[in-house]
Amino acid sequence: MLNRRTFLGAGAAATTAYAAASFVPAWAQNAPNFGTPTLANPGFHRAKVGDVEVIALLDGVARRPLGEEFVKNAPLAEVRALLASQGLSTDYIDVPFTPFLIVAGGRRILMDTGLGEFGGPTTGKLLAQLSAAGFQPGDIDTVLISHYHGDHINGLRNKAGEFVFSKAKVMVPAAEHAFWMDDAKMAAAPEAMKGAFNNVRRTFAQMPAGMLQPFEAGVEVAPGIRSIAAYGHTPGHTLFQLQSAGQSFFYIADLTNVPALFARNPDWAVTFDMDAEAARKVRREMFQRIVDSKAMVGGFHFPFPALGRMAPSGQGYAFQPAA
Repeated sequence: MLNRRTFLGAGAAATTAYAAASFVPAWAQNAPNFGTPTLANPGFHRAKVGDVEVIALLDGVARRPLGEEFVKNAPLAEVRALLASQGLSTDYIDVPFTPFLIVAGGRRILMDTGLGEFGGPTTGKLLAQLSAAGFQPGDIDTVLISHYHGDHINGLRNKAGEFVFSKAKVMVPAAEHAFWMDDAKMAAAPEAMKGAFNNVRRTFAQMPAGMLQPFEAGVEVAPGIRSIAAYGHTPGHTLFQLQSAGQSFFYIADLTNVPALFARNPDWAVTFDMDAEAARKVRREMFQRIVDSKAMVGGFHFPFPALGRMAPSGQGYAFQPAA
């Protein structure tokens, strides 16, 4: 858990991702025009893990200018050089948002929910992708939430206040819920961070009885799916490991943001990490665990199809997307 000094120091940079009024990224409101990111079509991708199907569902992509603040502990020139070496733009960063659907027998388990109706025009595509893949919101029986940043929870509830996945139980990390619902922490937060606290309350307030189900780290949240504490990005940031017929899939949520930067250099800290040191430590540990287990990996901010493998590369790791 973050102490008060770490929390206050990290607050403004870490969670100004979503403005208090609109939940649109603050940087997007006055950003230079770098064009519009191209969205994959189709925006879903299926993979088999043992007897289970894993479906990546692209909610969209946001394009943000690359500034000094994005990587908190590396010179911008060094960041640009790494992007250029991979044939990527040095002026902007494309940040995808990709929830995952687990289809296991009669179960339909959604991992995170995207921006819903609260993002820009190139986001909020989750329900369309879900339909294209053959499913409707009413088919979802469980939603697993990794953490409470807006791009992971805003799809739970629309602007009218309706619960989008009305038949699903919503399972959340207990440590994450306790932090963001703490009135004292909200009162102590920098002004720029209060929007994130308010967004959590907008999302989770007045959920029907039995819908919200906090869980402790390390427990099995559904048959074959276990939660893994990966605190640092947020105080209760949680990953999920699926195991079926001797095969594994790790949904790593925001263990790393853009893998071209933060997987290649696991010690670099993205501006959104609330406890950068804890995030760096767990990032290295988890990537090594994933490589050692030869597991498939899915990353919320990974380039589509956001499914693939991790391989050692230099001082870090490279994402190898599935074909």
